[in-house]
Amino acid sequence: MRAGKLTETIVIQRQSETVNDYGTVSEGWTDLATLRAQVIQSSTDEFLKSFGTTGETAIVFRIRWKDGLKLSDRIVCAGKSYDLKEIKNLGRRSDIELRCVVTDQ
Repeated sequence: MRAGKLTETIVIQRQSETVNDYGTVSEGWTDLATLRAQVIQSSTDEFLKSFGTTGETAIVFRIRWKDGLKLSDRIVCAGKSYDLKEIKNLGRRSDIELRCVVTDQ
């Protein structure tokens, strides 16, 4: 992947629990990594085949290899949150495609 195609900055977040001074547990999102990514819009055919007929907005981010990603993680790009639906490895630890849908906020 050419560096010139990595035009967007994304943040990968993982859900975590924190305990405040009073012992109350609260859930939130912790930043795992801030990366550069290429945004690839899914075609309608691809989206219909992959996830079935739905009205969700799908987007694909292509990043350089990052170890330890989980489907429970989320992506934040340009102020929008995206749930991961599929993590697809391209080649031998070279690139990854993150297939996502917009999170209902």
